[in-house]
Amino acid sequence: MEYTIIFLDSVLEEDLPNLPKKVRSRAIDAIKERLTVNPIDFGESFCYKLKGFRRLRVGDYRIMYYTDTKKHEVTIVTIGHRDTIYEKALKVLNNYVFQ
Repeated sequence: MEYTIIFLDSVLEEDLPNLPKKVRSRAIDAIKERLTVNPIDFGESFCYKLKGFRRLRVGDYRIMYYTDTKKHEVTIVTIGHRDTIYEKALKVLNNYVFQ
């Protein structure tokens, strides 16, 4: 059964438009090809403050997401360069509650 992809508004309004075109295309392809099929096997888990969330590598960029296996949903939380994604993720998560 395929997973449904949900994007936070900040991903659609800020993250995706600010990515270089090639990276944006690769990120969208990775989401479609990997995260809709099996988000657990393709992504790596976070620990500490980001425990429960996963990341998918796309070159030097990371897609951070949350998987709800009961609902078969993947929520894309943020997309950004590996140097800044972790601080950015913590800021985004302060505005949302995931269960």
